[in-house]
Amino acid sequence: MTDATGTAHDVDLTIRLTEAPGAPEYSFRLVADGGMPAEASTLPDPAAALAALREHGEEVFFPQPGPPRLCTQQYGGPQVAVVTGRYLGRSVHCEFSRTDGCEIARWRAMAPLLGGTAGGTGAS
Repeated sequence: MTDATGTAHDVDLTIRLTEAPGAPEYSFRLVADGGMPAEASTLPDPAAALAALREHGEEVFFPQPGPPRLCTQQYGGPQVAVVTGRYLGRSVHCEFSRTDGCEIARWRAMAPLLGGTAGGTGAS
C-alpha cells in the first residue's frame, strides 16, 4: 500500500477489531519502514506490534501447508479481528478469532498487532 504521498511502506496494515457481534468496530493502522513505526501508526504500541510481526508474521500470515493441527475445543470469546494490507511486499488478508485453542494461540501471538496484549484484546 502507499500513503497519500505515494510512498510504499515495508508494513502497511489495517486492523479492524470487533469485541462482540453488534459491538462497535475499532480500527487501527500499523505503518513501518526499516523496522521502525511511522507516525501514521495508530496502534497503542506499534513497536510491540512490529516485534510480534518479526517473530510470528510469516507463519501467521503465510502458513505453509502441513498436516492438520489438533486444536483444543475451548472458547476464548467472541472477538474477531481482520488484518488487511501489505507485509514485506506481500498482500495480507487474515482473520483472527478466539474459537478454539489454535485460534486463541494465534490471537495471543499477534495480540500487540490486534490492539492489545497477550492476555486480552486491549480495546475498550
